[in-house]
Amino acid sequence: MSQQETTINQQKSQSVKAALSAFVGTTIEWYDFFLYGTAAALVFPQLFFPGSDPLIGTLQAFATFTLGFLARPIGGIIFGHYGDKIGRKSMLVITLLIMGICTALIGVLPVYETVGFWAPLLLIVLRLLQGIGVGGEWGGAALISVEHAPKGKKGFYGSWMQTGVIGGLVLSTLIFGLVSILPEDEFLSWGWRIPFLLSILLVGVGIFIRLHVTETPDFEKVKELGEQARLPVWEVLKNHKRQVLLAAGARFAENSAFYIFSTFAITYATTQLNVSRSMILNGITLASAIELITIPLFGALSDRIGRRPLYMGGAAFTALFAFPFFWMIGTESTSITWLALVIVFAIGHAAMNGPQVAFFSELFEARVRYSGISLGYQLASVFAGGLAPLIATFLIAWTGGDPWGVAVYLIGMCLVTFISVYIATETGKNQVQEKITAKELNTSINGK
Repeated sequence: MSQQETTINQQKSQSVKAALSAFVGTTIEWYDFFLYGTAAALVFPQLFFPGSDPLIGTLQAFATFTLGFLARPIGGIIFGHYGDKIGRKSMLVITLLIMGICTALIGVLPVYETVGFWAPLLLIVLRLLQGIGVGGEWGGAALISVEHAPKGKKGFYGSWMQTGVIGGLVLSTLIFGLVSILPEDEFLSWGWRIPFLLSILLVGVGIFIRLHVTETPDFEKVKELGEQARLPVWEVLKNHKRQVLLAAGARFAENSAFYIFSTFAITYATTQLNVSRSMILNGITLASAIELITIPLFGALSDRIGRRPLYMGGAAFTALFAFPFFWMIGTESTSITWLALVIVFAIGHAAMNGPQVAFFSELFEARVRYSGISLGYQLASVFAGGLAPLIATFLIAWTGGDPWGVAVYLIGMCLVTFISVYIATETGKNQVQEKITAKELNTSINGK
């Protein structure tokens, strides 16, 4: 075997190792984050916000859920800054530790009945720290997978990281579904704590894997040339405002739909339709498991036909299916409910989720890429995903239990995304090549 073939094989091996690291680490990170959403729907109203109307308790629990999203841009700014100056790898180890420790501490928190107002206060503090951790996680994991990927396969390799987000949902929902089988008193007493405490074991696995991945070649080149930005976030806001806004707008449909279908749907099904916890949790687990397969398929397809057609198609599909989704789960039929969840997750959401990492990464030059994609991604998390369950719960109360208001809200989010992606220029041709300067990149993206 020639030296050139050996080098190529080593590069391929590192690409796979980096993508696997992004998948496993992101699965664990988002397992921690999603546990809170599930608990906010099923447990926290009774244990941390008791003594109020069930709907008010749910609104209060989802308000603390939203706080985690408000903290995510802070995490994106902090870890984006150091990720662009020091490197991607070290930031990912730190964010994983933050998430794991905070999640485990939630599992040992005393409840309102024991310590009064200190219970929700401590819950809020830990949720804010979770938000900071996950705010820095996504950008680093995205770049580890994309910047190590072979030319022409950025969409496919980047999608591995996105499957980690869904993997976290599958794992958290599956484990919560298992403990929810316990009798009600045991579930509320100690059963709900088990998924949070398991985070410690998972974090150990994630850190071990991430320590064995090398720094990305794109950042190494920036470092070698001494081109690190002094204040990456300021440079992004000064030179890449348009890209940040387009990335944020592109996330509105994907992010809001995801939390309506994965978090709000649990509350709606169990409180308005009176279906069992296990039925809706099992349906979400099944749909998410299937999306684990369709995300890389859409990612690979985006390498062939481009990012924009798939992304706009996913937004349009989700908008068209908004009303049918609620009609289907309104039948209270297990098979029809599960089918509705599979359709929205594995088709509509996956079509946007698959090409997203490559699409966003290709909007920014390497020297400010961590800060750029983190800022665009996390800003949308505040205004789309973070508020979605809260707004949806309010709309259900306003309409007297009729989901039409939630469907209209979701369609509005899809319209924002469709327009944002339509305005953006196709980025697939850029393929995150470092020979593209900031000026050339802006010219390419702006279509001038």
